[in-house]
Amino acid sequence: MSQSPEALSLKEEDVQLLLAASAHLGSQNVNPKMNRYVWRRRTDGVHIINIRKIWEKIVLAARVIAAIENPADISVVSTRQAGQRAVLKFSKFTGTHPISGRFTPGAFTNQIQEKFLEPRLLVASDPRTDNQAITEASFVNIPVIAFCNTDAPVRLVDIVIPFNTNSNQAIGLGYWLLAREVQYLKGQLARGTPWDIMIDLFIYRAPEEQEAQKKALEARAHTEETRPVEHAPAEPKGETWGEQGWGEPTTSIPWGETPSTAQWGDSTDAAPVAAAVPATNEPAGWENNQILNNAGWE
Repeated sequence: MSQSPEALSLKEEDVQLLLAASAHLGSQNVNPKMNRYVWRRRTDGVHIINIRKIWEKIVLAARVIAAIENPADISVVSTRQAGQRAVLKFSKFTGTHPISGRFTPGAFTNQIQEKFLEPRLLVASDPRTDNQAITEASFVNIPVIAFCNTDAPVRLVDIVIPFNTNSNQAIGLGYWLLAREVQYLKGQLARGTPWDIMIDLFIYRAPEEQEAQKKALEARAHTEETRPVEHAPAEPKGETWGEQGWGEPTTSIPWGETPSTAQWGDSTDAAPVAAAVPATNEPAGWENNQILNNAGWE
């Protein structure tokens, strides 16, 4: 797979999607048969899956799916709730047969059963949770493609797609990439053309999470409605904004003097001359009467 053509090579956009969905993060345990897909181990014990090998296995699985003439002969199963939405959407866009929810024992081996199936290929979301379907497929020689974590049992799996099966976003992205690659190989979508189907359609969201998000939006809207309206400060009366600078010191006027009304630029050459006060040594007022009274006693 390392000598794949340029059209099937890994794109930077796909790498960013895989990293954003944490599809490369495995578990702290590793199956000896999954060591070939592990790149390295982190300090916290989590094994990192090689992204290039993830893509190579997705392309290989898509080529096997596209090679079957009747897509209805392919069964896609997911017992876990996290992968049921992805299985339904994958089957819608590829024409395969979905088995979402509990797998009925004997669906591949008991011919007298009402929902008896004879698929030519089985695609499983997790070998642990879909163990019943994979075991029955091995009894009737049905090839199995499965998304497997680093600690998954792969004894009955024919094509392993190393993937983080513990994340809802990762498993949804895995089915989205697989469905897009199948459409590329079948010619339903031109190679290099972006697929207009959103990845969110493949991702399972818990009802509790949706309810919590709805309540958060309602609380935010209620907070915005009840927020008090901030009014603009009233302008000071008696003067216009800008006539006197805010915070500038005012000139003090002595007691009893009239404030000057002179404007900036008025001429101050002709200053008023104070009237001359006659000099006299005579007392004024009640002092004159006192002098006269004293003169009379003499």
